Amino acid sequence: MNTIEQNVHSIEDQLEKSLREAQRDRVGLRVVVVTKYVSIEQAKEVVSLGYKDLGENRPEGLIEKQEALQDDSIVWHYIGSLQTRKVKKVINRIDYLHSLDRMSLAEEIEKRAKKPVSCFVQVNVAGEDSKSGFSPDKVMDFIRSLAQFEKITVIGLMTMAPKNADTQTIRKTFSELKQLRDEVQLLGLSYAPCTELSMGMSQDYPIAIEEGSNFVRIGSAFFKNTTVDED
Repeated sequence: MNTIEQNVHSIEDQLEKSLREAQRDRVGLRVVVVTKYVSIEQAKEVVSLGYKDLGENRPEGLIEKQEALQDDSIVWHYIGSLQTRKVKKVINRIDYLHSLDRMSLAEEIEKRAKKPVSCFVQVNVAGEDSKSGFSPDKVMDFIRSLAQFEKITVIGLMTMAPKNADTQTIRKTFSELKQLRDEVQLLGLSYAPCTELSMGMSQDYPIAIEEGSNFVRIGSAFFKNTTVDED
């Protein structure tokens, strides 16, 4: 059985290789450890190994981990679909929201947030029915419509590649998101600097890094053979 520490070595080796391929350095990359299926003890271990960005996708899991860890150095990411009625439970507990995917959610954030929230607009690049997010042709209009909101800062775009897709399809998905991100940046909107890309999970983060991702969301690669093998 692998240990988390052994998995960390494998991940760091792969990160270094991918960054080298992309001629990038580690400073510009944030690794969000997805802890949604793991125990508090496992979350504590990964934090002790130097990872301070943790991702949860349920309000209950987020609150449970925060209360157990009690560590102000941890940066909290909400990475799953957020129901409008649950915004008030989490929005003032997180540092980043990776799943801004509809106007009703933006309106509720504006109503409930005590300070501006760093958000990624979720884009369904591949057009999969099973995934949330805006189609690429709707992103610009949505971001322009956020001008009225003082509590939302669009720091970037997020997507997920199709499951079980080939490398070429995954690379194309990530490349298209980067191109869209660049187009949003050119708008020069103060509330939507859109400098970041949140893309890449355990199965495809090396490709995402090569395509310019700044935030990779890695779960099962940290905990494989030590817990439920899911992202």
